Amino acid sequence: MFNDFVAPSLYPAAPEIFLLTMACVILLLDLGVKSPRRTLTFVLTQLTLLGCAAITVLTSNVDVVFTFSNMFVDDMMADFLKLTVYLTVVLVLFYSREYIQERQSIPKGEYYVLALLSTLGMMVMISANHFLTLYLGLEMMSLALYAMVALNRSSAVSTEAAMKYFILGALASGMLLYGMSMIYGATGSLEITAVAERLYTHSADSSVLVFGIVFLVAGLAFKLGVVPFHMWVPDVYHGAPTSVTLFIGSAPKLAAFAIVMRLLVNGLITQAADWQSMLIVLSVLSMAIGNLVAIVQTNIKRMLAYSAISHMGFMLLGIVTGVVGGDARFALNAYSSSMFYVVTYVLTTLAAFGLIMLLSKAGFESDELEDFKGLNKRSPWFAAMMMFVMFSMAGIPFFVGFFAKFSVLQAVVAAGYYWLAVAAVLFSLIGAFYYLRVVKLMYFDAPQNNDPIKGSFSLKLLISVNGLAVATFGLFPQMLMSLCAYALLRSL
Repeated sequence: MFNDFVAPSLYPAAPEIFLLTMACVILLLDLGVKSPRRTLTFVLTQLTLLGCAAITVLTSNVDVVFTFSNMFVDDMMADFLKLTVYLTVVLVLFYSREYIQERQSIPKGEYYVLALLSTLGMMVMISANHFLTLYLGLEMMSLALYAMVALNRSSAVSTEAAMKYFILGALASGMLLYGMSMIYGATGSLEITAVAERLYTHSADSSVLVFGIVFLVAGLAFKLGVVPFHMWVPDVYHGAPTSVTLFIGSAPKLAAFAIVMRLLVNGLITQAADWQSMLIVLSVLSMAIGNLVAIVQTNIKRMLAYSAISHMGFMLLGIVTGVVGGDARFALNAYSSSMFYVVTYVLTTLAAFGLIMLLSKAGFESDELEDFKGLNKRSPWFAAMMMFVMFSMAGIPFFVGFFAKFSVLQAVVAAGYYWLAVAAVLFSLIGAFYYLRVVKLMYFDAPQNNDPIKGSFSLKLLISVNGLAVATFGLFPQMLMSLCAYALLRSL
C-alpha cells in the first residue's frame, strides 16, 4: 500500500510554502519588537510579498501543472492573478501604514500577519483544483478578514461589522459546502477537472446536480458581494477601519474571480445553461440596486460599497457570455474581458481608498462626501487624482474603466444578449451621477477647512503613481488586455 505512494511535487506550491513559513516567522519575531511603529514587521511583510512574486515568476510554466494528487494547479491564470494579488497587497500595506500608526487602538503587528495569512488563503483559492483545497483557501482568507475587521477593539461599529460579516460568512460557507456535497453526490468526485470529465460523459445524476449548482452559485455570490447576497458589503465597508476596507475591497475580488472561473468554467462548463441564467439575474439586480442605492449615500465608503456591488454585477456579464447555446467561440474574449475588468477595478479601488486615507488623520475619518468639498483648493493635484478615479469608475473615456466596460459590453453584444448590453449601459449612466457628484464637490464647493494635506512623500508618490496608472492604462489598455487573454489562453 505504502509502496504506491508518490511524493507530491512541492515546486508549483513554492510561493504558498514560502509565505506560510514567513508569516509564522514574522508572527514570532513581532513578539520581540518593542517599537510601536513595527517597522521591522512592516519591512519583513513587504519583503515576503516581493519574495513570493520572485518565486512565482521563477516557477512559472506555460503548461498546466498539477500536484498534490491533482488538488492543486499551477497555470498562467494562477500566476498572473497571484502576481496581481501581491502587488495589490503591497500597495494596500503601504497606504495603510500611516493610517494605522495614527490609531493606537489598532494592533500593528497583528494587522500585517493577518494580511499575510489572508493573502495565503487567496493564493490557495486561485490554484485550487479540488473542492476541499478551494474551501481551505476560502476559509483561511475569510477568517483572517473577520479578525481584521474587528481589529479596532475600541470601536463598537467595527465590532458590529465583524460580527455581521462572520455570521453571514458562515451562512454562505454552509451553502457553498452544501452545494459542493450535492455535486459530489451527483458526480462521485471532489476534483474539479474530474467533475468536468464526468459531466462531459453524462455519467452524473442531473437532478441532484442542478440543486448543487444553485447552492454553489449562492455561496459564490456572497463572496462576490452581489445582490441578493450583498447585505454584508455596505456594513463591513463602513464599519471596518479604512485600511481594512481597502484590503477587503481589492485583493479578495481577484480570488473571487478565480474561484468563479475554476468552479463554473473549468468544472461545470457543460452545465452552463443552468448557471448562466442565475448569473444573469444576479448581474442585473446587482447593477440596478448597487447603482440606485449608491445615489442616496452620504458616506463615501458606503457609496463605494454599493459601487462595488454594481461593478461585480458588471464583471459577471463576461462570465455569462462565454458560452452561448453550447458554442464556445467567444469564450476567451468574454472571460478575458471579465478578468481585465476585475484587475482594473482593483487598480481604481486602491487609488480611491488610498486618497480617503490620505485625507484622514488621527481622530478624524475623512469618509463623508462633505469632507471632499473644495479639495481642489486644498490640493489641485490630489483632486485631479480623485477625479481620474471617479471618471474611471463611471466609465468615462479615456480612462481604464471605460475600456473595461467597453470590452465586457463587446463580449455581451457578440454573444447576442442585446437587451443585457442596453441594461448595463443604462445602469452605468445612472451610476455616473454619484461619481460625478464627488467631482462637483471637489471643484465647485467651498472647502470646510483649509488644512494642508499631510502624509509622507512616499505615500503621496504612490497614490500619484496609482492615479496616473488609471489614466495611462486608459490610453494604452492593449498590453493589460493581452496579458489577461494570454493567461487564460494557456489555462483554459
